[in-house]
Amino acid sequence: MTQGQAKQGRKDQGLRQSMAWLHTWVGLLPGWVLYVIFVFGTAAFFQHEIDGWMRPELSSETRVSPRALAAADAVLKARAGGAESAFVSMPDPRGGSGLELSWRMKDEKRGGDGNRVILDPATGEEAQVRATKGGYFLYRFHFDLHYMPVMWARMLVSIAALAMLVAILSGVVTHKKIFTDFFMLRFGKGQRSWLDAHNASAVLVLPFYLMITYTGLATLLFTLMPWALAANFPDRQAFYKTTFAAAPEREASGRPAATIPLTGMIATAQQHWDGALPTYIGIDHPGDGNTTITLYPEQGGWGHPSHNTLYLDGPTGALLPSTQPVKGGAQATWRAMIDLHTAWFAGYGLRWLLALSGLGGVAMVATGLCLWCVKRRARLHDPARPHFGFRLVEGLNIGCILGAPLGIAAYFLANRLLPFDLADRAAWEINSLFIVWGGVLVWGFARAFACTAARAWVEMLALSAALFAAVPLLNALTTTRGLGQSLPAGDWIFAGFDLSMLALAGGFALAARKLALRKARPAPRQRARREATA
Repeated sequence: MTQGQAKQGRKDQGLRQSMAWLHTWVGLLPGWVLYVIFVFGTAAFFQHEIDGWMRPELSSETRVSPRALAAADAVLKARAGGAESAFVSMPDPRGGSGLELSWRMKDEKRGGDGNRVILDPATGEEAQVRATKGGYFLYRFHFDLHYMPVMWARMLVSIAALAMLVAILSGVVTHKKIFTDFFMLRFGKGQRSWLDAHNASAVLVLPFYLMITYTGLATLLFTLMPWALAANFPDRQAFYKTTFAAAPEREASGRPAATIPLTGMIATAQQHWDGALPTYIGIDHPGDGNTTITLYPEQGGWGHPSHNTLYLDGPTGALLPSTQPVKGGAQATWRAMIDLHTAWFAGYGLRWLLALSGLGGVAMVATGLCLWCVKRRARLHDPARPHFGFRLVEGLNIGCILGAPLGIAAYFLANRLLPFDLADRAAWEINSLFIVWGGVLVWGFARAFACTAARAWVEMLALSAALFAAVPLLNALTTTRGLGQSLPAGDWIFAGFDLSMLALAGGFALAARKLALRKARPAPRQRARREATA
């Protein structure tokens, strides 16, 4: 080796060591937030299917009949008279929602659930559906979190995503033989096995991690970098008015006038959108001479042109003039980023592929967090009595890595166990998730500070297996859509959900058994000490 080659080698080694240090700490510090984002974001790929399972009272029919639209007109006329605004949400083609009507009376706060009716899309009959946030909560939680202001939550998620991008790039530089390491998965080798698992899960779907992280940052672009917006617009409202379509401003006239029926609104939309249906209809001042109807288009397939929002005059159905969104390269790029991140266009094949890639991300972050402890335990002077920082990380690992899935299992079980007419039922489903998650966190800390963390992993893995296995069992006991009925009937939302729960239960049970049978390996310093005294 020449002197120049040796110098270059030392330089490369120094760069990799710096990148390894960076990879370790930007991976650990926001690692628990990243893990939660991956878990809930992966579930969000099936949010409508989860909605369907958590609302077993709804039929699987998603096409809206003229009879149902006539029933919706009658309900709005009878119950929403004098309302400030009314809304009609069409069923999602993937299921999980009916024909939903809601309205807001004058001086009533926004976001209330009081005035809401769900109709069967086929018959138009009112459906008594349990109150739940369903899969929508899991989707929103992966970027809005809970029990904290949305802006703070999005700031935290954005910083964690930025750290993830740095961790990915520094990880690629750190692992000189990353693609060689990908084909090496050695079991039962302690720290080496954890590193192999981390490398394999990281390399297997590396393009997915880059895509989902970068596009996730793009969706929260103005959270971290608001300066371009602040430099060009006086405030955010001015930006939104310029960038997106805006409804004509019309005050209520006080003159009563019948609003055109929903079938007329939909026919107008299809005439202007090449047959496409509206997904959401807003009606301002229903029954007034100045009623304004807003028709939001459904999303077409990938690459299909998007349609503009339409505004109609309520009594006549005539088109109202409005500002249209700015369409340029930046807008198209931003839209493409959001489409890639949400994957709304994906069929079930691609959706499963993305969900499995998301599970790869869950495994990558979890093995990275565990590796931090495994690696440092070997360097401890007395591994049986680790220092405070080590116990803190170990407790957080148990509380997050197993607390999040256990909380989700509790969320599904609460959906079946809570009384149908319980006040704030949807909120209590969510509270159940965090009560169980908090309990796991407390148990993890208790075990970690008692130096019995290994037992906590086995206990929580076994509990995870039991709770996930209980979900389809409880579904069969409390509804008529258990696996025994859903499989023969081809009810794939229920069958797919229950089978997925059983698969997760099997995975947790296998991990618990393997960990319970594993014999503790002495740390290198312990082995050296024993050999010296032998």
